Amino acid sequence: MNDTKQSSEDLAILDQLNKDYVRSDQLSDAKRFSEFLAEDFIVQTPGVTRNRAEFLEFIAQPRPFKDLAVHDVKIRILSDVALIHGRATYTMLADGAKQEALYTDAYQKREGTWVCVSACAIAPGT
Repeated sequence: MNDTKQSSEDLAILDQLNKDYVRSDQLSDAKRFSEFLAEDFIVQTPGVTRNRAEFLEFIAQPRPFKDLAVHDVKIRILSDVALIHGRATYTMLADGAKQEALYTDAYQKREGTWVCVSACAIAPGT
């Protein structure tokens, strides 16, 4: 398989995984997250680091926001690692405040499958 075709296929897979990540976050879908998070997954948000189990427990709770959308997504494939950078917007349920966050998610291709190994979000109130 040539590099261009492989790269196009990988980009499509990673784009879908990014969409799944965002959708699963909005819907508190810990089950879907469990399907693509690596066993050694770590997430960092301001002041908090969570491992996979802690994140799945956290994400299963009702989300404090609505209307989560992503913008300016950039996917960079670096051999068997990919970085997804983006900007998210959402509305807080408590007070209707519009918020914005920046994120970078790291994926690694393990045994032919892309899995999320790390996530970092710079967001108020997370």
